[in-house]
Amino acid sequence: MGANLSCATLCDTNGEGPSSKPRLGDIPESCLALVLMHLDPPDICKLARLNRAFRGASSADFIWESKLPSNYKFICEKVLDEKSVVGLEKKDVYARMCRPYPFDGGAKEVWLDKNTGGVCFSISSKGLAITGIDDRRYWNQISTEESRFHAVAYLQQIWWFEIDGELEFEFPKGMYSLFFRLHLGRSSKRMGRRVCNSEHIHGWDIKPVRFQLTTSDGQRATSKCFLDYPGNWVYYHVGDFVVDRPCELMKIKFSMTQIDCTHTKGGLCVDAAFVYPSTIGTEICKLNKLAGQH
Repeated sequence: MGANLSCATLCDTNGEGPSSKPRLGDIPESCLALVLMHLDPPDICKLARLNRAFRGASSADFIWESKLPSNYKFICEKVLDEKSVVGLEKKDVYARMCRPYPFDGGAKEVWLDKNTGGVCFSISSKGLAITGIDDRRYWNQISTEESRFHAVAYLQQIWWFEIDGELEFEFPKGMYSLFFRLHLGRSSKRMGRRVCNSEHIHGWDIKPVRFQLTTSDGQRATSKCFLDYPGNWVYYHVGDFVVDRPCELMKIKFSMTQIDCTHTKGGLCVDAAFVYPSTIGTEICKLNKLAGQH
């Protein structure tokens, strides 16, 4: 009889064959969630489309809290409207923080890299201290779709070239890279095509630009580089810094100078300064080299 019962359990209701084998959808959501926690956000989102079990498991708060940066509450308090995230699932908090959010009067932005959860920053040209910026003989603010801030500072000609910036924030632990995004020449659209006016470009091939970076805990980096590749936006690497104390404010100061007054220089668009986790910064440097830009 026991054999008959055993056989019955292996047969379907019609007695025609074995019952269906376990499927992915039969795995408990709690087990799936433990696996998903070890994946990157894009992979979690892909697996969430497999079936209902994966979709439910992918929404677990503990998964997305592990993907949020350690300072996400500080970002919510300083930049986001904290009330707008109260009661949201951590998955939705993550998605919301992947959008750029302005702060410091709109001159700076912070967001999460959607692939890694790394914290990224941008400081617009209006958020930088640019020598002579208020003198129209030297500088102009021009509108453009090629900037995330929809405007860049354009240098026609100057003897003393100096740009300073700073950023104070609670950074998550890790290494970061700082870049200036620059463009030789003034681009525009003509008959639907992008063209670059190189009329004012001069002086950058005589002496290199000096980049500097310092932090409030004593780190320092310097580099020099000739500006080149007219008509292309180039990310110029200023330097790297390390954050060991993630729960403390750190101030970084950075600059770009070419103050040899034996010659003028001009024809430069300054978009913004960017701070990225160094994993992203390394990829930017690789792309620059592949493009033969820097």
